[in-house]
Amino acid sequence: MSQIPRRLLAIIELGGYPNLAPLYKRLGFEVELVSSQRKAQAWLKRQIPDVIVAEYNFQSDFRDRTSNLETLMARLQKHPEVKVIAFYQPEYAHKLADLQARFPLFATIPFPVDSAEVEVALTRALTAGR
Repeated sequence: MSQIPRRLLAIIELGGYPNLAPLYKRLGFEVELVSSQRKAQAWLKRQIPDVIVAEYNFQSDFRDRTSNLETLMARLQKHPEVKVIAFYQPEYAHKLADLQARFPLFATIPFPVDSAEVEVALTRALTAGR
């Protein structure tokens, strides 16, 4: 019996961490990599992944939001089954907590990103909701 492939959307806007695509594929994900929230939004119009891995980038100069993730998370309110894993700078943990008070994140991982932590979170995501 063949297993249904799981889809993972990786949104890499700034980077600064190891290439995790081999890990995603090793865990059995079909991987889509995009370089901006705009491209992620376009991709999400066509399909909904099982997991999204994205960076939380706090930006105080936004007029109506505080980070790059608000629009993404608002769209995902219609799809609560999607698990979002966010990488964040520790100095913005308090701002990330504000976001989490409004939108649920499956896991958060501080920089420097440890691929073992990512693997643990993804393994949990694969077994959650079964």
